[in-house]
Amino acid sequence: METDRGPWVTALTAAGYQVYAISPMQVARYRERHSTSGAESDRGDAHVLAEVVRLDREHHRQITGDPDLAEAVKVLARGHQNLVWTRQRQTNQLRSILREYYPAALDAFDDLAGRDALAVLAVAPTPEQGQALTVEAISTPLREAGRRRSLEATAGKIHAALRTEHLRALPAVAHAFGASTRALVSIISEPVKQISILAAEVEENSGRHPDAEIYLSQPGLGMILGARALAELGDDTHRYAGAEARRNYAGTSPVTRASGTKTTVPARYARNRRLGEALFQQAFTALTASPGARRYHDAMRARGIGHNDALRRVANRLVGILHGCLRTRTTYDEATAWPTPQQDQQEAA
Repeated sequence: METDRGPWVTALTAAGYQVYAISPMQVARYRERHSTSGAESDRGDAHVLAEVVRLDREHHRQITGDPDLAEAVKVLARGHQNLVWTRQRQTNQLRSILREYYPAALDAFDDLAGRDALAVLAVAPTPEQGQALTVEAISTPLREAGRRRSLEATAGKIHAALRTEHLRALPAVAHAFGASTRALVSIISEPVKQISILAAEVEENSGRHPDAEIYLSQPGLGMILGARALAELGDDTHRYAGAEARRNYAGTSPVTRASGTKTTVPARYARNRRLGEALFQQAFTALTASPGARRYHDAMRARGIGHNDALRRVANRLVGILHGCLRTRTTYDEATAWPTPQQDQQEAA
């Protein structure tokens, strides 16, 4: 099968079948072993897949069934992340449009998907309408959007930014852009609302999972990131042979390519994108939450390693730490996870 999820996979697993998810790229390579003509058919692919499992099943990961709660967390976490990606795509499009005719709005708002930006752009989608707004007229939509603190100061800052001089588009063009902006604001507003609603569902379901305490004890993992990591890694105790297998699946471990006297160790790009993004964010946040992670990152940077590569290495260490915590059913401990050189010397003595 070329997928690891869905009702068909769930039914096969529940019935006791051994199910293997084979990447389409792997199927293409196996197909070349059986035929070099380039011929392709459903019957031929079925034969190739059967041969893969018959001959090389030890080199592939068998799908194991997660409990209903874990599957529910996966559905909710992925749905929440899909909405976040949708909001970001629409926000990028809005930023591109405003750059064409309304640069003052970009100076007025740091976050175009924030409540302040959406509230003001809904009532003033063109530069002329924005400059005509008074501080009181700006305060009203901000208050209706839910702002309570620093209301007058924020309204004054937005008022000053919208009245700055900038190059203008022709009136008819500005009006057309304004209609597009008003439509995008309406589109972005709904995902913003639904993201908050779905986030509450994610937190409620992931908080009831038996592994929730272990995940939340990890530095850099909150309710949402923790739920994403739990959803993608799964909770089957037999899924990963060891910490290295979990790292490989997470995509944080590098790939060694050796040919003759040449050896390179590039990053692993064939990975679970959702899991990789969650772990990268965890590593970035852990630099503040964990002194050990900060020391390790700074040591990598001192060796001339780039920031992103250093974060990937921090994430790789954190995945191994998480694996150890899950295996021993213990929560995170900073001293155990990141022993200092002095602690190493004391243990050796």
